[in-house]
Amino acid sequence: MTSPKLPLLVLSCALPLAACAATPEALKPYPAASSGYNRHVIELPAQADEAEHKVELIAGKTLEVDCNTQRLGGQWQEKTVEGWGYNYYELGQVGPAMSTLMACPDNSRKQAFVPVGGEPLLVRYNSKLPLVIYAPADVQVRYRIWSAAANASPAPQQ
Repeated sequence: MTSPKLPLLVLSCALPLAACAATPEALKPYPAASSGYNRHVIELPAQADEAEHKVELIAGKTLEVDCNTQRLGGQWQEKTVEGWGYNYYELGQVGPAMSTLMACPDNSRKQAFVPVGGEPLLVRYNSKLPLVIYAPADVQVRYRIWSAAANASPAPQQ
């Protein structure tokens, strides 16, 4: 027999833990940002089935561009907090912009977000821990949430 107060007790203990995701206490295990870097912290909302979701990390800068496709050089690294086992992500130095070399019409220059090139960084969705990213101070960090389709299609045999 369970007491009707037991679910309330469990809920009252669990709510403060969920609410502290980005408090200074929750960030204590993570290292401080080194000189020239910023620490970005993303709090993800809880999902019914978090295994069905991924987070794409996108870093870049807002630059003046023309009609050519632009990319910045840079490499993501996944690191682990010593003694805790928590993952965090670090973007090394961002290199100069690379571009296609098409002839562009006059007055085609504009301000636009230029991402760091390469494969997109998709990381596991976990609302229980903050998603911590270190990037150079002049770099913007953005993210997108990816969700799996409800139905999986069968692969045809040949």
